[in-house]
Amino acid sequence: MCVYQIVYVIINLSCVKAILAHLSLFKKGIIVSRYLLFIILIFSAINPALADSGVHVEITDGNKMLETVNKEIVNINTQQLKEILDKDPSAILIDVRTRDEIVQLGTIRRGHNHNIVRGWLEFQIGEHALSKDTPIIVYCGLNLRSPLATKTLMDMGYTNVKNYADGYFKWKEAGLPVTVSDKSLKNALYSLPIKVAEGVYSAIGATQPTTYENGNHNNNLSFVVTTDGVLVFNAGGSYLLAEAMHEEIKKVTDQPVKHVVFENAQGHAILGAKYWKDHNVNIIAHELTLKEIVENGDNILSRADRRLRDKIVGSVITQPDQTFKDGLTITMGDTVIELLHLGASHSPDDVQLWLPAQKLLISGDSTFNERLLPILKHTDSQGWIETWDKIEALEPNIIIPGHGAPTDLATTTKFTKDYLVYMRSEIEKVLDDDGGLNDAYAIDQSQYHDWDTYNELYRQNASRLFKQMEFE
Repeated sequence: MCVYQIVYVIINLSCVKAILAHLSLFKKGIIVSRYLLFIILIFSAINPALADSGVHVEITDGNKMLETVNKEIVNINTQQLKEILDKDPSAILIDVRTRDEIVQLGTIRRGHNHNIVRGWLEFQIGEHALSKDTPIIVYCGLNLRSPLATKTLMDMGYTNVKNYADGYFKWKEAGLPVTVSDKSLKNALYSLPIKVAEGVYSAIGATQPTTYENGNHNNNLSFVVTTDGVLVFNAGGSYLLAEAMHEEIKKVTDQPVKHVVFENAQGHAILGAKYWKDHNVNIIAHELTLKEIVENGDNILSRADRRLRDKIVGSVITQPDQTFKDGLTITMGDTVIELLHLGASHSPDDVQLWLPAQKLLISGDSTFNERLLPILKHTDSQGWIETWDKIEALEPNIIIPGHGAPTDLATTTKFTKDYLVYMRSEIEKVLDDDGGLNDAYAIDQSQYHDWDTYNELYRQNASRLFKQMEFE
């Protein structure tokens, strides 16, 4: 035994005797905090000495630990991961990288995917894996953290845990779907405008909820170039977004922007209006949009301000210059543009832009693609299905939806009408069986599991549809 250890034992014995000696003082109500403080100071002085004395637990090399762990866990490759995700909607895919890494580099775009930083894994996994035999696959970027995280879950008692050994970068290199927080890092826009048809362009927004990274560009911002000016559909979700959009328009044409149309009264459609007003652009909206702005504009701006912080600078609630009820036809040069209000859909004030010569529909939030649509408190789901008949009657060749890439009628029907019909049918079964809200939550929506925003919206949609249909 070394000198330090002998001293440590002596002091420990002395401390025990001191504590025992002073126990009687407690009984007499005498305060002994100064004695306890003295004991703590002794230990504080001794512990560093012990640390320097050479009494150490052997340090394990990280690479050796990783080598050992990899012999104890199940590793899978990209093909195996894809097969699991394709076949099993109940599987949980855990990305243990930091939020900053995901913002900069992206993450796997599958409905199974969740981000739990490795340091919080033990505390948050229970929110996603509800039983010990839940299929769990863990991954990171370079297969350094995920094997250790996999072993941790096994040690916690989870029995069906695998490690995706190829890692995120191999998935991305294979051309498989990824979610990127911002596609144009040097621009306020989430993505730059693309040409959809002759004279028609759209900057496709993130198919995600509003985040600081996407800057409230999570809807589609479109514009039509004519021989007599430009019409923009959606003002953008902030002053900075509107400014960035205008700069992109200038790269396409020298024609001035003459009109901006609000698709509805949501923040990502209206909060850029001040920029366009400053540039003497005529702002057009449905009369119900104006009503919503007057009644709730401050709340709309306040919600955006909490999420966007400095990115909302310059944005001011701005009312439209011109409103319409059923429809409005605008002729710009040789281009006829029809603004429509086909009926109830995502919001009661949703409007659409129709180009009859090209049979192209900029639908606003009446149609969706790539992501799960939201049922809002004011959404009339049955009315939306009835409105769909009018959309079909147009026989559009191209649709620029409110969310997601430009596509065709069949695709937007799948992501919009078919989903509404299915959910209403399932809710009706619940109500016919005198079921409750928990039964609505239990409706099988697994066929939509890989749609963007599924995890954020599927329970909300079931709840709101149930509550609405109870009183129909």
